[in-house]
Amino acid sequence: MSNEEEAPQTLVEHLSDLRKCLLRSVIAVVVGFCVCWMFRNQLFEIIKQPIAPFLKDGSLVFTGPMDNFLAHIKISLLASIILSCPFWIYQVWLFIAPGLYEKEKKYGIAFIFSGSFLFLLGVSFVYFIVYPMAFDFLMNFGGSGNTAPMITISEYLSFFTTTTLVFGAAFEMPLVLTILGILGVIDHHFLASKRRYAIVILAALSAMITPPDVISMFAMLVPLSLLYELSIFLVKVLGDKGSDETDLESA
Repeated sequence: MSNEEEAPQTLVEHLSDLRKCLLRSVIAVVVGFCVCWMFRNQLFEIIKQPIAPFLKDGSLVFTGPMDNFLAHIKISLLASIILSCPFWIYQVWLFIAPGLYEKEKKYGIAFIFSGSFLFLLGVSFVYFIVYPMAFDFLMNFGGSGNTAPMITISEYLSFFTTTTLVFGAAFEMPLVLTILGILGVIDHHFLASKRRYAIVILAALSAMITPPDVISMFAMLVPLSLLYELSIFLVKVLGDKGSDETDLESA
């Protein structure tokens, strides 16, 4: 049975569903935080690894009595968000699923799997590729004879947390565009015709969310451009198909 035969949800019901999904996601993150807190020291070493080779004795410094404690809270929270990504992505699916047709709801497992994979891919990409190149450029810029790095825990974690989450979110682009294609908001012809504008937007986005060097910008722009091309293909295969099925049901 299609959604046309079901009573449409009111705005209040939509907001109620959104509240439930957000609450469940917060609970999942809190539970994950408790688990990650037990491994906070190991997680700190992992997060510090990209910049450690450029620091004296491989150590970060702190200037306030609360800095070290707050740093471990940030570390555990970041790790919890990453760890619980399949669950909060599932909550996103629960929120948008009522707006889909029955034939489109079969993509639920693929949505959760691909969303989790893309988010983790973005996190891994920035950790293993972007950070080493960025820190090598930034920490060695101008030579190492006149200055010595003294990076505080709070500054590093603010940069690391924000950049990591932004990369994870940016890599969700194919999933978002595919869902818009399935909903009939866009099609692959639209994406293909706007490719030039998309590249400009992605270049500006890459410049804003990466460290201030050309290498990091291109390291972000290249995969995002490839993901945009993947989005065109997925919208053509899945989105247009969904639109055709919708048109047939409407007829």
